[in-house]
Amino acid sequence: MSGIARFAPVRLWARSLPFRVVILTLGASIAILVATGWFLLDQSSRGIIEGKTQASVAEASAVLQSMQTGLNSTDLRTTSINERITRLAREAATRGQYGNQYFVVVETPISTIAPDGLDAASIPESIQQSMTAGDGLWSTPTLIRFTDGRDSEPGLVVASNLQPPGQQLYPVFFIFSTAAERQTLAVVQQATLATGLFLLLGLSLMVYLISMQVLQPVRAARRAAERLAAGHLDDRMAVVGTEDQASLATSMNHMAEQLARKISELEGLSLVQQRFVSDVSHELRTPLTTIRMAGEVLHANRSAFDPLTARSAELLAAEIDRFEELLTDLLEISRFDAGAAELSLDEVDLSAVVHEEVAAVARLAGEFGTELILDAPQRCHAEVDTRRIRRIVRNLLTNAIEHGERRPISIHVRGNDDAVAIAVRDHGVGLSKTDAKLVFDRFWRADPARARRLGGTGLGLSIALEDARLHGGRLTAWGRPAEGAQFVLTLPRRAGDQVTESPWPKRPRDTQGGSDAVA
Repeated sequence: MSGIARFAPVRLWARSLPFRVVILTLGASIAILVATGWFLLDQSSRGIIEGKTQASVAEASAVLQSMQTGLNSTDLRTTSINERITRLAREAATRGQYGNQYFVVVETPISTIAPDGLDAASIPESIQQSMTAGDGLWSTPTLIRFTDGRDSEPGLVVASNLQPPGQQLYPVFFIFSTAAERQTLAVVQQATLATGLFLLLGLSLMVYLISMQVLQPVRAARRAAERLAAGHLDDRMAVVGTEDQASLATSMNHMAEQLARKISELEGLSLVQQRFVSDVSHELRTPLTTIRMAGEVLHANRSAFDPLTARSAELLAAEIDRFEELLTDLLEISRFDAGAAELSLDEVDLSAVVHEEVAAVARLAGEFGTELILDAPQRCHAEVDTRRIRRIVRNLLTNAIEHGERRPISIHVRGNDDAVAIAVRDHGVGLSKTDAKLVFDRFWRADPARARRLGGTGLGLSIALEDARLHGGRLTAWGRPAEGAQFVLTLPRRAGDQVTESPWPKRPRDTQGGSDAVA
């Protein structure tokens, strides 16, 4: 079941046009949405972060300027630089509790002035090294850490230097939290993702509905074609809808009319042909009987004739036998063409039937110097028309003897739960790919110039194929030039069933590689 489930989408892709349209549309839509979403999120992120950075730098610059002004006006006779810087830092920190909130850190030679709970690692070393270059204003992202158990949060550090008159530089750091901006970005991302999902679902549903609307006339045409194939030649499509749909229905109806007319013509010609073959075959019976009686009289008295006349009487008797066989085959073919062939079913052991037929042609095989090897290790019962099965097996055996080049012929009988197979394998002239395409055609012979010792009408394999189909079975041929041929008759064990798998392979087990001719 896991293998079936694994390949279910592949089968659905191959069988369903709406599925392919929806999947392709989804793929293209996902690619466009991903590119568009990335662009929107990138621009939103840049805008929000840059806005926060600009506001923070402006805020820090204003506070820093105020601190520098206060520092410049300090009377060093009444207070020290460290005390003044500490007071200015506290004032800036108080100011940072409102509006664009921030923390202030000032480094002095004596100590570092910082808010309680703020971890000094919140100030990156990179910005501290940049401040040694002199005057300026620097900013960089950071992660604000706390020592009092509070969670870290993203932030921005803006740094500069305070310069008292005639004194060394005092680094000042303004740490702004960007948690609110990050939350805004998260909301924007969630909104973008949700919008993309809703858009994909809506687009998929819309594309599916549109594809179903487009496919309706196509499916209607398919159903009409199936009805025509089933023989309902009077069915027509309704001419409704848009111009394209109406044109499709009109074309299908015109095709159905032309098809019905052609089929009627062909049926008429077929009936004429069948009637002609049947009538000629029946009409020839009477003169053939008369000719046979006369031929038998001549053949019985040929010893009284001169050698040339005696030989003529023998040839006449042989050709009369062949002519009668041809008439019998033509009558059988006419029954198949007219659909009048019927089965007389009995449950028989096909292994025994094949054994009897092998025994029947044993004398003929001996005249050709051919060994017949029967391989039927078990009984294989099936519901068949014994007369027709005997005819098929006899035809396959005589063909194998005729074309087997005096090499051994193997006959195999095998069965499974549903079917029985009879295989005749020779090692004679074989079949080419061209021969395989024609081997079951009527009146076809592999080599017209080849002298035939067994006569034959050219209808044996055609009749054998029709007999096999009448049983719901099949007859297959395999061959290679100069390597022989194999014919496999496969029949269902129960009448009315269809053959799904043959108990004997179409290709002989004693062959390897090469180019096969299969029919």
